[in-house]
Amino acid sequence: MKPTAIISGGTGGLGQAFGAILRANGWFTVILCLPGPQLDALRSTPDTLAIPCDITDSAALLEAAQVIREHRPSIDLVVYNAGITHIGPFTHQTLPDHRKVFEVNYFGAVAMAKEFGPDVRRSKGTHLAISSVAGFCPLALRTAYAGSKHALEGFFKSLRSEERQHGVSCLIAAPSFIATNTDAGTPKNSGIARPGSASDQVDAMTPAQAAETLYRGLKRRRDFIPIGRVARLSNWINRLSPGLYQRLMERAILAQASQKPGGQTTPHGL
Repeated sequence: MKPTAIISGGTGGLGQAFGAILRANGWFTVILCLPGPQLDALRSTPDTLAIPCDITDSAALLEAAQVIREHRPSIDLVVYNAGITHIGPFTHQTLPDHRKVFEVNYFGAVAMAKEFGPDVRRSKGTHLAISSVAGFCPLALRTAYAGSKHALEGFFKSLRSEERQHGVSCLIAAPSFIATNTDAGTPKNSGIARPGSASDQVDAMTPAQAAETLYRGLKRRRDFIPIGRVARLSNWINRLSPGLYQRLMERAILAQASQKPGGQTTPHGL
């Protein structure tokens, strides 16, 4: 019987690409995402169960979990990939928008870990959190996003210590720029957007390239998986000199923002 992987936000660029790699290597994938044509298109994909689910809705998540358990004998991997970002200065940000980013990026992942944690223990499987360079480094004009990803990393690093004795792995991946939603844009009158749609990306990868690196890290059971040259350099520079990293980040992000009308940037894939 093929092992089962659950991927939240599985209709996005990275989610789709990673799901394809898993299936090519003998996995059965369960895709959790909001209803829509992208999810419907996956229903005919072999070795795939596509379930509409808002992971911030506890009742919907419980119903999805019951469907998964009815169809699959085990849950071996949970990939916490769903996420949104917020673009713009903190002073222009509403608290409801800030909370919304945390609801999806952090609390949605925590709710999934709570629901599927016993299943992963039984299979001695793996939690794989998709964080970001913004999960271990500062990122101007994305305060809510960076805050949520820092929280995500803190949660799964701590969970790792609790679950290791049960044979469970907790891995954290940190992609840099992935061009996944380049036609999405920022919704009018709102800083909430899908990651991966920014025009200020640096050395952006394709979803397929990022998914290949992610799969190699999964196979090697690496606790931390930097994805992309920017992620690797950011990790090295930030560890060596946090002040230097912050200055370089500000030069790259704030300088570009000052050149745009209104001093605003658009979403990116960190």
